[in-house]
Amino acid sequence: MKTLPVMEHFYTIQGEGLHQGRAAYFIRLGGCDVGCVWCDVKDSWDATKHIQIDVETLVKDVKKTAAKLVVITGGEPLMHNLDTLSNALQEAGLETNIETSGSSPLSGTWNWICLSPKKFKAPLTEVVPFANELKIVIFNKSDFTWAEEYAAKVSVKCKLYLQPEWSKASEIVPLIVEYIKAKPQWELSLQLHKYIGVE
Repeated sequence: MKTLPVMEHFYTIQGEGLHQGRAAYFIRLGGCDVGCVWCDVKDSWDATKHIQIDVETLVKDVKKTAAKLVVITGGEPLMHNLDTLSNALQEAGLETNIETSGSSPLSGTWNWICLSPKKFKAPLTEVVPFANELKIVIFNKSDFTWAEEYAAKVSVKCKLYLQPEWSKASEIVPLIVEYIKAKPQWELSLQLHKYIGVE
């Protein structure tokens, strides 16, 4: 696709997962069919509400910054074919990461795939083995079982993260800490950007 519905794009700090703390250019695409009740970017769900921006313009905007890393997120970015975008970014010498629920077919060329499966619409079986990072959002205690279900499906090299749902962090973080102490193959992911007050 030469144009994509873009909700927002901006240069910031990656707040989650393995790449937490790194400078990153975020491209948030419109469109999502997963519908998490606790989603903090519900405005992204309807792709028709967001302007179509051509890939060339997006790459030029990234190159105006010092960014080396570009994160494609949503919404659910894989609702769109991302071959053209990811190839153009890589040809420009940029590292490409994607954050996805895995609910749509995998497209694009990625240096890092963060899979965050959701109960609202489970990931496609064929997407799961490609995950470099598994990030499970913990909203209630039953989500630990969901986490283990997907930990058993990803590659043995995949990094495993548990992340508290933001609105329940004070309640959930202590549970995650104890869980990780019992099962140290998991690590804690916090939404650092929200703690430090950046996008």
